[in-house]
Amino acid sequence: MSSKKDQVIIFDTTLRDGEQSPGASMSLNGKIQIAEVLEKMGVDVIEAGFAMASAGDFEAVHEISKLIRNSVICSLARAKDADIEQAGEALKPAARGRIHTFISTSPIHMQHQLNMAEDDVFAAVKSSVSKARQYTDDVEWSCMDASRSDFDFVCKCIEAAIASGATTINIPDTVGYALPSEFGAFFKRIKNNVPNIDKAILSAHCHNDLGLATANALAAIEGGARQIECTINGIGERAGNTALEEVVMAIKTRSDMMQVDAAIKTEMIMKASRLVSSIISFPVQPNKAIVGANAFAHESGIHQDGMLKNASTYEIMTPESVGLTKSELVMGKHSGRHAFKEKLKDLGFDLGDNAFEVAFQQFKDLADKKQNVFDEDIAALISDHLVVSDNSITFKALDLQWCVGKKQSVVVTIEEDGKDQSAEGHGDGPVDAIFTAIRALVPVEASLKSYNVNAVTSGKDAQAGVFVRLEKDGRTTSGHSSDTDTLVASAKAYINALNKLLNQEKIKLTMSVQP
Repeated sequence: MSSKKDQVIIFDTTLRDGEQSPGASMSLNGKIQIAEVLEKMGVDVIEAGFAMASAGDFEAVHEISKLIRNSVICSLARAKDADIEQAGEALKPAARGRIHTFISTSPIHMQHQLNMAEDDVFAAVKSSVSKARQYTDDVEWSCMDASRSDFDFVCKCIEAAIASGATTINIPDTVGYALPSEFGAFFKRIKNNVPNIDKAILSAHCHNDLGLATANALAAIEGGARQIECTINGIGERAGNTALEEVVMAIKTRSDMMQVDAAIKTEMIMKASRLVSSIISFPVQPNKAIVGANAFAHESGIHQDGMLKNASTYEIMTPESVGLTKSELVMGKHSGRHAFKEKLKDLGFDLGDNAFEVAFQQFKDLADKKQNVFDEDIAALISDHLVVSDNSITFKALDLQWCVGKKQSVVVTIEEDGKDQSAEGHGDGPVDAIFTAIRALVPVEASLKSYNVNAVTSGKDAQAGVFVRLEKDGRTTSGHSSDTDTLVASAKAYINALNKLLNQEKIKLTMSVQP
């Protein structure tokens, strides 16, 4: 009996389903940066976008298709000729392209969303897959909301999709409804009831509404799935998707129980996590599995005692296996360029020469203000340098007038198109006054949806990390910045979100549908 394990295909949809997280829009350059890291990690399939959704999504799929040679590039398409034609056109430059077409099969979706009968959906399955095969021999078909669908109808549609040319069949738990035991059994039943299932690869696409996305993905593998659809940091619609780092490290760490392997270079996980977090301005929660700041941190005396004697007492994987390092490189005002560059390398950051010089000077300025500069300080400090976008507005300065018992007054100065501009703002507090001044300088009718301040590190001299979310015409953007001065961080974060919103004005999204 052979002990060789099956390879599970890692299908990353960070650029498509991940971008559908409210406020997580990405620039073209940001998407390209992420795609390049995913390819280096060994991701098998990169879902680069939904070509029909917007001009921006089409361009992303098209440009990534030109650049990426090792990973399969995929575009989503509804069961409509126009969608499939657009996907086929966007994928033309790809060395290996896949069209991923889908339609809902659950009664609630067919009745309330599609207004279609089962016979109409069944006909659309056959016609859409056949249409996609005109552009590529790599066609994936998804039965959206499969976990709430009639099993016999799902099997009927799967058989028809394979007969029409689908080579991958994806079973999505679109609303995160399934429990692991039933989801794994669903796959086993499909393998036992669809006559031609041996001609296709079964895939799982899980959402995290009940916090079960990774558990359901692993159960699907037990049931016969050999492709897992996931995202970096688990980003995605509502509560997100299966996190790539979680399912991959579960496969690697519990190789004694898993009958599959994944060809992912796990040492690049932290680099990918930080890049995605920086580009979309979404912080990773400290206790997030694998990539959270506390994932390899130990405070309890008992735990620390065990770690000092043998790290395996409390760590089931090594920090090095996901791209971290045990060594501590203490950073301060006496550190030079070489030490700073080595620290960036340890943290998984790679800056160009110009960006490095700016980041180094900012680090030196911060070191003069802080007694201790932690890894989190440095990560926050250079996050803006990882985002290549059209930032037409930059923060220059602010002058705050404190008036006890009265409205606050502040003068904000920005640079726009190479020219400095200043405006005075008044508000119930300094932050309100700052935002009022910025709105006077850049009169975009956007509403402030959220404003959050977190300490990047501990101590009275900690940097403040500010996250701002703006909304205009139903579209949201997020901005992030950090500084030892909370008010400066607030102004920079607001301007960061504003730049993204202005960039979005060039592209009007027309739809947001996912399997």
